[in-house]
Amino acid sequence: MNRKIMAISISAWALASVQLAIAQSPAKLSRRIGFIQGGSTPVSLVDGFRKGLSELGWIEQQNIVIEYRRAQGKFDQIPALVADLIKLKVDVIFTANIRVALAAKKATSTIPIVILVPADPVEAGLVISLAHPGGNVTGLVRFISELSGKRLELFKETFPKLSIVAILWTPDSPGPSVAFKETQAAAQSLGIQLQSFEVRGPNDFDKAFSAITKNHTNGLVVLGGAITILQRARILEFAAKSRLPAIYDRPEDVNEGGLMFYGVDEPELFRRAATYVDKILKGANPADLPVEQPKKFELVINLKTASRSTSSFHRMCWRERIR
Repeated sequence: MNRKIMAISISAWALASVQLAIAQSPAKLSRRIGFIQGGSTPVSLVDGFRKGLSELGWIEQQNIVIEYRRAQGKFDQIPALVADLIKLKVDVIFTANIRVALAAKKATSTIPIVILVPADPVEAGLVISLAHPGGNVTGLVRFISELSGKRLELFKETFPKLSIVAILWTPDSPGPSVAFKETQAAAQSLGIQLQSFEVRGPNDFDKAFSAITKNHTNGLVVLGGAITILQRARILEFAAKSRLPAIYDRPEDVNEGGLMFYGVDEPELFRRAATYVDKILKGANPADLPVEQPKKFELVINLKTASRSTSSFHRMCWRERIR
């Protein structure tokens, strides 16, 4: 009788253990993160976000699932992508696109939203203030007002003869719009004639390139937006063929052959964004998490491009990190 009781006890214990294991399987324990890209986020930045999560103990397919959604510059698709993640009941939404952030905020007031946006989130209506966001949105901003002016100033210092500079940008995006105004102000103080070339879609680029060539500009500033990011290869090819010195606001442009970049350390910001996700998954209220501004900036020059395409560059051999 005692053996039967022991056997039944062991069987019951084994069954309970199996049921507990099933209940605690990764699929059951996983927290869901929605990651929506408005344009085309470089793999290095996505990896930076994932690395930040792993450093904090969040491993994909073990205790988290990241639901990736990409609009690829098709802004009309953004509301549907947001709605899809809300339907999946994700624990938090992360985006580095301000259009997506605005759409997500409009669609939900309960799911926390972590942002990494290029424009002032207060002015955009995403948060009440940087110190006290006050809603379900928090995160980081990768733009400060002095950044675009400093970019043009460094461009002028590198090429003292710059006098007519073309600026390629997307007026429909909040980040580039602010950067354009700051660049305009800097151009006036530096004695540079700034020529604006607006691009809203792929068909606008050939016309812009033709006009830049005809106007005899001797420099090009490219402001990153969903459209200019998706058309990066065309912009880089144009600058190379025209032997036109160009400065960009995203490091990927220089990594892929562009001449100069000045801006924030984006991989570090994506890694930092993971800390916000971590805090929220552990119970923090986004309303109480201050929005962080960038603290580290980089000036990077592609020496191969410099030696190949710009004689006035004098083959300067430097790569400087500005803090």
